[in-house]
Amino acid sequence: MTALDPNADRSSQAGTPIKEAVSAHEVLATPEPPAAPAGDPATVGLPSFIVGSVALGLVLVGMVPASAVGASLPIILAATAAGLFVATIWSANLGQSAVASVFGIFAGFWLSYAVLVLGLTHNWFAISTAAATSTQELFLTSWLIVIVMLTLATLRLPLVFTVVFALIDVALVLILIGTAQASTGLVKAAGYVVLAFAAAGVYLFFNSLSLATGGRAIPLGSPVLRG
Repeated sequence: MTALDPNADRSSQAGTPIKEAVSAHEVLATPEPPAAPAGDPATVGLPSFIVGSVALGLVLVGMVPASAVGASLPIILAATAAGLFVATIWSANLGQSAVASVFGIFAGFWLSYAVLVLGLTHNWFAISTAAATSTQELFLTSWLIVIVMLTLATLRLPLVFTVVFALIDVALVLILIGTAQASTGLVKAAGYVVLAFAAAGVYLFFNSLSLATGGRAIPLGSPVLRG
């Protein structure tokens, strides 16, 4: 009769749990999620914002006759609103909630401005001529509230962003008062403020493109709020 080796069973049994643990780990292991796509939505959003601002500013300062109020709409509809919506979706896809919020707000502003002008000039909404001024005041007041809200909520961003938003607030106030008082002087002043925040947008665009092309960041100023 052959003698049994008691160590043989122990050796084989000791190896079994290790193999089972490794196999279970391989089965339960989940692949790592794919990395987020690279890119900066500001490289699309900022030039879209700038071109619409320049077009509107030139209309307000009197580059075209007062009757040509819709002169900026082709740019605002086809470039500004569309580009900002693209930047909004891109930002959201990257998980950049604050950036998506900013671009989404301005996309809504520009698109609603175009709808307002087209609606009033083509009588889409059955608004009488007598109510046209108050309708514009309603539009400007509503957006002024939202942009002031945005300005205050983003005080932790670099200073140049606060400057852009504050200039937009000033422009909306001037246009609102100018519309209510039928003051061409105030409306024209608002046009220059619009061109000023477009220039600030150009500065931000240079920063984004500098980073996108391997350069250094341009100083944007310390935020108003820290921490």
